[in-house]
Amino acid sequence: MAKTIRIHAFGGPEVFEVEDVDLPAPGPGEVRIRQRAVGLNFIDVYQRSGIYPNQLPLIPGNEAAGDVVAVGEGVTEFAPGDRVAYGTALGAYAEERNVPARLLVHLPEAISYEVGAVMMLKGLTAQYLLRQTFPVVPGNTILVHAAAGGVGQFLCQWGHALGATVIGTAGSPEKCELAKSHGADHCIDYRREDFAERVKEITEGKLCDVVYDAIGKATYPKSLDCIRPLGMFVSYGAASGAIENFDIGLLARKGSLFATRPTLFTYAAKREALVSMTEDLTTAIESGAVRPEVSARYPLAEVAAAHRALEARETTGSTVLVP
Repeated sequence: MAKTIRIHAFGGPEVFEVEDVDLPAPGPGEVRIRQRAVGLNFIDVYQRSGIYPNQLPLIPGNEAAGDVVAVGEGVTEFAPGDRVAYGTALGAYAEERNVPARLLVHLPEAISYEVGAVMMLKGLTAQYLLRQTFPVVPGNTILVHAAAGGVGQFLCQWGHALGATVIGTAGSPEKCELAKSHGADHCIDYRREDFAERVKEITEGKLCDVVYDAIGKATYPKSLDCIRPLGMFVSYGAASGAIENFDIGLLARKGSLFATRPTLFTYAAKREALVSMTEDLTTAIESGAVRPEVSARYPLAEVAAAHRALEARETTGSTVLVP
């Protein structure tokens, strides 16, 4: 038996239930993992609330790290005792679980389980955003919304290491200082200042090459006012709600801008892409260019409190659930 967190109806944090599940042996191509840390992400909120609908009952969560305890038929890349991590396998809120081997990566000894649990979804999101969606090069100026959050810190640190000027936004002076300590050259307190006007001042009217926006409704379309002609708007989340009434003609009027709505699940869909992206990420972590910060820990059974803190924007950095 393994303890899991399940929901039987979509709704608020109160829908979480702690249940014992009798796990079957791993099937062909599967690996059974004893999980040591589970990453908390905003996509988990979308799954719980039904914004991203899945079949019920549902075990939410996508990101975790732990140890292999058994392997199914045909699995040759992993063996009991291996340290592993994953970021795109729904059902992470559990002590133990079976995961398709193709979604797992080996976790280097130098990287802790907690860092492994927060680097796979958040860190790989930063990887594809910075290295593939808009490949950042020295001299670029980038705007990172929610710069003090989990993905935001990855983006600020890695963007800075890649030679970009990093402008962040955050919701308090304290969060701005945190963003600056993690690579942001400038940080705008959006509760006190007009972020688009401040971007114009900081860049002396040259604006940004790219905006990485995980906020959504509250920052659109003003984010477009921060982008130079032929620059890119990258919307990868909707913490404040989905963007409504997207007007593609606005991209022309703002300077022939590009806009995209990418997801990690697409970028990491192929096994070889997942492995290559992870190698790039772990190299950045092991070199010290990226330093993932786990700022809060909750017992798995207290997941409702963790979700409340996340939705209230009380969290900074990354949060883990400990089975």
